[in-house]
Amino acid sequence: MSTEPPKTTEDAGPGTPGEAETGRVAGAPDGNAGTGGDAPAQAPAADPVPGEGPGAADAPDGNAGTSGDTPSQAPDAGAHAAAGGPAAEGTPGERPEAADAPDGDAGTDGNAPAQAQAAQPVPGEGPGAANARGGDARPGGNAPAPAPDAGAHAAAGGPAADGTPGERPEAADAPDGDAGTGGNAPVPAPDAGPQASAEGPAAEGAPGEGAQLSEAEAELQAQRIERERIERRKAQRQGPVEAGAKLSGKAADLLAAVRAVESGAQPVRATVFEEPEPAPRRPAPEPVRRAPVAAPAEAAPPPAEAVGAVREVLLQGGAPEALAGPAASVLGEGGAEALRADPWQLLRVAGVRPEQADGFARSLLGAEAGPDDTRRGRAVTVWLLEQAAAAGHTALDMAALTTALARQGVPDAETAVQDAIAEGDVLVFQDALDDGPAPAAPAAAEDAGEGADEAEEERPVRVLVGLERYAMAEESLADGLARLVNSVPKEDGSGADWERAAGAAEGSAAELIRAVAGHGLVLHTGGAASVAEPAALLRAARRLGLRAWAATHGPAGRNSFAALLEASDSGEPGVATVTGLLSGAEGPGRDAEGALALDLLVVLDAPQLDVEAAALLTESLPDGARLVLAGDPGVLWSAGPGRVFADLLAARVCPQVASRRPDPGPLGELVSGIGAGELIAVEAPGKEVVIVPVRDAGEAVHRTVQLVADSVPRAIGVPAEETQVITPGHGGAVGTRALNAALKERLNPGPGRFGGFDPGDRIAHSPAPGRTVTGRVVRADAEGLHLSCAGEAVVVPKERVERTVRHGWALTAHQAVGCRWPAVVVVLPGDAAGLLSRPWVYTAFGRADRHLSVVHGVEQALPRAVAEVPAKPRTTRLPVLLAPQVPAADG
Repeated sequence: MSTEPPKTTEDAGPGTPGEAETGRVAGAPDGNAGTGGDAPAQAPAADPVPGEGPGAADAPDGNAGTSGDTPSQAPDAGAHAAAGGPAAEGTPGERPEAADAPDGDAGTDGNAPAQAQAAQPVPGEGPGAANARGGDARPGGNAPAPAPDAGAHAAAGGPAADGTPGERPEAADAPDGDAGTGGNAPVPAPDAGPQASAEGPAAEGAPGEGAQLSEAEAELQAQRIERERIERRKAQRQGPVEAGAKLSGKAADLLAAVRAVESGAQPVRATVFEEPEPAPRRPAPEPVRRAPVAAPAEAAPPPAEAVGAVREVLLQGGAPEALAGPAASVLGEGGAEALRADPWQLLRVAGVRPEQADGFARSLLGAEAGPDDTRRGRAVTVWLLEQAAAAGHTALDMAALTTALARQGVPDAETAVQDAIAEGDVLVFQDALDDGPAPAAPAAAEDAGEGADEAEEERPVRVLVGLERYAMAEESLADGLARLVNSVPKEDGSGADWERAAGAAEGSAAELIRAVAGHGLVLHTGGAASVAEPAALLRAARRLGLRAWAATHGPAGRNSFAALLEASDSGEPGVATVTGLLSGAEGPGRDAEGALALDLLVVLDAPQLDVEAAALLTESLPDGARLVLAGDPGVLWSAGPGRVFADLLAARVCPQVASRRPDPGPLGELVSGIGAGELIAVEAPGKEVVIVPVRDAGEAVHRTVQLVADSVPRAIGVPAEETQVITPGHGGAVGTRALNAALKERLNPGPGRFGGFDPGDRIAHSPAPGRTVTGRVVRADAEGLHLSCAGEAVVVPKERVERTVRHGWALTAHQAVGCRWPAVVVVLPGDAAGLLSRPWVYTAFGRADRHLSVVHGVEQALPRAVAEVPAKPRTTRLPVLLAPQVPAADG
C-alpha cells in the first residue's frame, strides 16, 4: 500500500456555494408559444389542412394565438382564429398541450381548436379578390373590415373562413398571407366584437360584376355586401340554435359540449376533440418529476391537557419537564396517572436510563421505591429488550437477559422476567437446537409410552425472550418467505424465452436470470460492480413483459441504479427506495387486493433490511411474484433488529448466485482483501489509495480538513463537495461533530442562524431511525429547514431539525452504507481502535469510487481488526422459523 500522502497546503479552498434555484417550463418545443402572454409568439409553418388553399401551407411563420392582448383578438371572443397554423387545444392559462402539438401549433385560450376552413367558391361572385397581395390590408375606412356587429373573427394570417352565399370565392386561391374576411368561424362567439384581418387583405368582388371596378367602387361594393351578410347573420341568431340542427361535424359537437359545460353537466376538458392519430404511436415516457416532499410526519401531538398533567407529575418527581411531551406521546392521555401508579414507566421514554427512573420513583414513592419492586423489574426487562433491539437482536437468550437484569440491580431476575411474561409485556419462545437428539419415531413412541415424552422433554431447547413487535415481524417474515419459496412463480414467458434471455447475458448474470426463471426467491451476492447483473435481470424481465421493479436502501442508490438502467434502456427506470415503495410514494402502486402491482422485485442493499421492513415487503408481494435479494454480505448489517440477508444465506433455503464480477482497480483489490480478512498492500500508481499517518486527535482533524479542502481537489481532481469523510463515531475529539465543525468553518463559514445551519451546508437528514439521507441546506423559513436531498426537496419542520438533521461533511460508516462518493477520507483516530471491525473497515473503505485517503492513527489495530474482529453476533429466530416450512436447497 502506498504510504505517500498527497502534498497539502494551508490555503483554504472556496466555500461550497449555496444551490441557486432556477426554473423553466419544460417540454415545449422551439417555436411553440404558451398561453397567457401579452404578445404573439412566432411558430413554424403548419402543414396544410385538408380543404384549405395552398396559401396556408406556404404561409410564413405565423403568430400563435395567446390569451393576452394580441393584435388579432377581440375582447369578448369565445374562440381564437387560427394564426399561422391550426391552434392546439388548451385550457385557460395552461400550456402542456404545446409540447405535443405539431410544429407551429400553440396552446390557445379556448376549449376547442380554432381552425378555419378554406372558403368555397359561390357561383356568380366576381374575381376581384384574385389579384390581392398578401400583407396589403388597409387600415381604417379603407379596409373591407366587417361592421361593428360582426359576430365572427377573421383569420389572422391563416386559411380563409368558410364563405356564405354572396361572399368572394377567390380566398382559396389567394397568395401567401391572404385571408378571407367575414366568414363563419367554426365556433361563432355570440357577443364577439369586430375583428379585421391582421395579415391578409379582405378585398371582395360584387356578384355578377362584368367590368373592372375602380378602387373606390370596389370598396363601396364590398362594404355593401358585408352589411348584407351581417344582416343575414343577425336574422339567423334571432332564434336559438339547437345543437346539431344547423351545424354539423365538430362545430355541432363543440356547441353541445360548451352548453353541457355551461349547465354544469360536464366538467371543462381541454382535450375533448383531439385530432385522431393516423396510426398508433408509443407515447414518450413521462419524466419523473418529484414534488417537494415534507419530512415523514410524526404522530399527532398529545392534547395539551395531557402534557400539562404529565409535566406536573414530572416536576413532582424531580424529572426534567422537557420529557412531558415525549412521555405523554408514549403513555397516552392517561400518562399522568400511569406515572403515579408506576414511576418506572418513565423508562419507556427514549433516552431515559434505569438510574434516572429510580430517582424519579424515589421522589414520588419515597421508601416504597426499592430495587425489589416488581414494577421496576418488569420495566427494566422491557427496557433491556429495547436496548437489545437497537443493537440488532430480535430476542435475547434467557440467560443473557437475567444476567443483564442482575447488573441493573434486580435482585430476582428470573422472577422479574416471569412477571413481565405474565403481564404480557414480553413473549417467551422455546426453539429446538439443531445439535440435539432427534425425537423418537412414532412407533417407538407408542411402545415407550411415558419414556417417549421424557425423551422429547430432554431434547435441548433455547429459551428466548423478546418484544411482541419484533417477534411478530420475524414470524410474519418467515411465513412470507416460505410462501415465495414454496409457490410456483407466475408463468411470464416460456422457458425458452427465459433461456434466450439468459443466453444473451454474460457470466453470473446469466445464472441469475436462470435462477429467477424457476424460483420465487433468489439471493444474489457481490460487490459494487455486481449491480450490473440485477440490472441485466431487470432489462430481460421487462422484455419478457414482466412488471419488474428494483428497490434500494436510499435515494442515492436509487438514482445511481436508475442511471445504470437508463444507459441502455429507454423505458421507465422502475427504481424506488424501500421506504417509498412500502409507503406508496414511489413504485408501481398496489392492486385491488392491496399487493404491490409487480411481478418481479429486486431489492438491492439487502443487508440493510431489518425484520420489520423485510416482513412488510414479503407481505406486500402478490402470489406468483419473484423476489431477488441482492447485496454485499461483507458490509455492516441493518441499523434495525435482525440480520435477514445473513440468516437467509446461512439457511440455504433458496438458490444463491455469487457474482464473479470483481471490483476494478486498486480500490477493488484492497476492499476484496479486507472482505477475506486481510489488509493487503496494493499498488496505487494514480494515488487511488493514500495513507496519512497522524499522532493525535488535533493532527487528525487538521489533516482531514486539509485533505478535503485542498489536497484531494488539487491532486486527484475531486472537488470538496464530492468528497465524504467517514469516522467511527459521533462523539470524541475526532467524531462527526468535531470534524463537521472544522469542515464547516473551512468550507462554508457562517453564523448558523437557522438552528446552526446556513444555506450551502452539507447535511445528514435522518427521517427515521436507521435511515440517513445526505443533502444540502437550501434555505429556511416559517415552514422549517428546506433541504435538497438526492434531487428531492425536503422540508423539515423547525421543531424536528435538532433531532433529525446533522451536518454531513463527516458521517459514520452506518450512515454512509448504501452510498458511494468519488473520494472518501476515512479517519481512524487512536481512541477508535476498540470500535473497529472487519465489516466496519470493509464498509468505510468500500464507499470510495475513485480515491481513498486514510487518516491513520490506530497503528496495528487496523490490520488486527480486519483479520480478527468479525461482525458482532445477533440473536435472531428467522432460521429456526424457516426450517420446518422450507427444505434446505441443494448445494
